Amino acid sequence: MRQSSIGTAVATAVAEARPAPAPRLAGWQALLVAMAGGLTLALSFPPAGLWALAAVAPALLVFALWRQRLRTALAAGLIFGLAFFFPLLSWVVNVAWYAWVALALAEAVIFAVLTAGQWILLRLRAWPLAVAGWWVASEAARSRWPWGGFPWGRLVMSQATSPAVRWVAVAGPPFLTFLVALVGACLAWVVLGPATARRAHGSATGQDGREPVSRRHRAVAGAALVVVAAVTAGGWLLPVDGGSPGEPTAVVAAIQGNVPHARNLPDLWRATTVTQNHADATEQLAARVRAGKAPAPDVVIWPENSTDQDPSLNPPIYAAIASAVSAIGRPVLVGAVLQDPIRNAGQLWLPGRGPVAQYIKRRLVPFGEVIPFRSFLAKFTNLPSTIQPYNFTPGHKAVVFKLGKIRLGDVICYEVGFDGLVTSEVKAGANLLAMQTNDADFELDGQSGETLQQLDMARIRAVEHNRSVVVASTTGISAIIAPDGQLLVSTRTWTRAEIEARVPLRSSTTLADTLGGWPEALMSWTTVAAMAWAIGISFRRRRRTVSRASDSQAARPAAQ
Repeated sequence: MRQSSIGTAVATAVAEARPAPAPRLAGWQALLVAMAGGLTLALSFPPAGLWALAAVAPALLVFALWRQRLRTALAAGLIFGLAFFFPLLSWVVNVAWYAWVALALAEAVIFAVLTAGQWILLRLRAWPLAVAGWWVASEAARSRWPWGGFPWGRLVMSQATSPAVRWVAVAGPPFLTFLVALVGACLAWVVLGPATARRAHGSATGQDGREPVSRRHRAVAGAALVVVAAVTAGGWLLPVDGGSPGEPTAVVAAIQGNVPHARNLPDLWRATTVTQNHADATEQLAARVRAGKAPAPDVVIWPENSTDQDPSLNPPIYAAIASAVSAIGRPVLVGAVLQDPIRNAGQLWLPGRGPVAQYIKRRLVPFGEVIPFRSFLAKFTNLPSTIQPYNFTPGHKAVVFKLGKIRLGDVICYEVGFDGLVTSEVKAGANLLAMQTNDADFELDGQSGETLQQLDMARIRAVEHNRSVVVASTTGISAIIAPDGQLLVSTRTWTRAEIEARVPLRSSTTLADTLGGWPEALMSWTTVAAMAWAIGISFRRRRRTVSRASDSQAARPAAQ
């Protein structure tokens, strides 16, 4: 043992420290179960939206990993990831088929590598808790790395319409991920109950040769499943801040100007046409207000990319926007691409004054708004200049627009998936949230997965922060969301629409706001510690096994 390196010893210890005898799937069976798990998880997200399946998928992954060798576990993790991310992200094919393949494959590989952690944690007696923690930790890792992370596909984001959604207001989205994963882990525990019982209690048997502990253990596991599932689903019983009779309200409007429904991006983005569409829609709303057919809005939200030309550098674009703002006579938040440097911005326009303040998108889309390793990739391909000729410049701070009683916080498209970004707007004082988005690129072939997945994220944010959320999209789905996550009004895709609703303006904070990122950090680092503990246990077992073998060999000559 002294001649072996510590790294080799740890690897050998973990690899050989198998659970006690238990049913194990053949390698090909494990891969099929992993594939079924990935597809099941994909179905829990829109457009299918079968949210209950999000708890089944973690159970299937446990079955696929149970007592497998490391290489089989990694293969199962890869198959699960491929079966999940390819259908989940199928809408990316509208940008380019290779972009879809590259993104889904990269996420699947990352998932597979992280799966090794769950494989190790399954060696602990309390592995259902460890598995639930692993889902939180793995989602935290994927949401931060590489290039700032990619938060799509988190278990919690499938639960916007489930009874459990109110838990996000208690300890944030990661806590609901933990609960959903724990339900799945307990389901697997019920099925694997006799195996875990034998491991915990040795090989004790009754007079009939059966293991009495297995029956008790399955009962305990079943009871745990029922309790955890009831607690998770019982989220709808949690008290909700319904507001007070005297709380302030505001009428908010979202403009969906629509864009040319073309089959290629150059025709889709006729910048002048897109801007004029939103100006015309705003003027139509103004006409309805003057005719008494609609209430005058306190603020109007245009979507991301409602102008792709910097108004300050293009007089006709400036005039079109200014005319629409003057017609409605209210503040308008315009999604604009600004130059020198190039930035994705939410620009606040006031009647007669033009743009007076702006929020700059902080989390840029890798290979969309910024190309990692641009100079290196340019040596081998022209993709950097084809996809995005110039990198966008990110913003660095939350911005809250003060509009009378309204304190408007803004996030732009991709940013709604990141917990900290949305929370920072609330902590900066926002009593109303806006999400400006452009979904046209991803809907060319009629898919609605991206816009529906993003809409569910916005609904989660509304519940998490107890804030109304206005979603403005170029082509839909635009929506106004109540603080309880319900859709007050929404649009269809590929239509011009102006929607309005009166919403509460709440300044109270939820427990999730107060706790911030601490629950996620606690669960993630506890899981990492549990992983280290599992490796340590396996290492010590290996040392004892080697020591006993050495003692046996040393004692053999003396016995002779």
